[in-house]
Amino acid sequence: MLLFRVAALATALGVPALAQAAPTHYPLTIENCATALTFQHAPQRAVTIGQAGTEMLYALGLGDKLVGTSLWFNDVSDQYKAQNDKVERLADNDPSFEAVIGKRPELVAVQLEWMVGPQGVVGTREQFHELNIPTYLMPSDCEGKDNLVGADGTRLQPFRIDSLYKSISQLAQIFDVQDRGEELNAVLNARLERSLASIKGKDLKHTSALFWFSSADLDIDPYVAGRKGIPDFMLNTLGVRNVVESDEEWPTVGWETLAKANPTFVVIARMDRRRFPADDYQKKLEFLRSDPVTRNMDAVKNNRIIILDADAMQASLRLFDGFETLANAIHNSNAAQ
Repeated sequence: MLLFRVAALATALGVPALAQAAPTHYPLTIENCATALTFQHAPQRAVTIGQAGTEMLYALGLGDKLVGTSLWFNDVSDQYKAQNDKVERLADNDPSFEAVIGKRPELVAVQLEWMVGPQGVVGTREQFHELNIPTYLMPSDCEGKDNLVGADGTRLQPFRIDSLYKSISQLAQIFDVQDRGEELNAVLNARLERSLASIKGKDLKHTSALFWFSSADLDIDPYVAGRKGIPDFMLNTLGVRNVVESDEEWPTVGWETLAKANPTFVVIARMDRRRFPADDYQKKLEFLRSDPVTRNMDAVKNNRIIILDADAMQASLRLFDGFETLANAIHNSNAAQ
């Protein structure tokens, strides 16, 4: 059913039919974030640490291979709910190392290197590999990025959408479903092109935006999107300037500084997790409209506040939902001519 939906969407978007991809030949070795991973056969049991990888596997029709998930920002997409209900959630946030290996996985797919990496809160790659459990890190979080600098890492190079497509292609290759990966990437790219076409002709040279992900507490500096990261890529692709200049992925910046920058739009994250008070987007809205500094920002006074799923601000399938929402808001706004 999932593959039927992808094929139907491809047809609706005018994506040309793709040639049948060559099957995977095992043993398969791929380079992943400076580590060589070898698979003797397609994994039969996988665990995901991160919503992005979970929904990628569902979209590739591989939900029956998933035996455990963790690290969720939003509820699962409606089209994957029935499949997701069959998979054990090991943790809403970071799982324990013991919980992951207890599922006897033949692959652990990881969205963020601070979960599994040199300082991983779940464990290091070496710990997993010593048990012959390959760890696949999403290239979008390790390529051109230093995850040892800043709370969420620092971008050395701007995020590239190709790294997201690469995750899909490599996961499809690992599981020997390359044709599904190629078709899914074609659909996603077509959606991106349609979003860009919807704002063609708009003069955005004076348009700017701020992405607010969350805050450890509402009365302290917020976590906002820095330069070179995924939200910055979204804005640059659409022709909008990010008012935050830090290269950290999600730096904390004072509201006085942000208010002085006076962005045209404020984009806030909606999430279902509740790690911090500001995870609740309604509390973000209340703060913006009541705080004596933020309530005088043009974006707040003119209700130019855009709400996106938190996972749409990351290298995930929902990134394309985020593009569509942003493009639609810009298209309908009088602030962008």
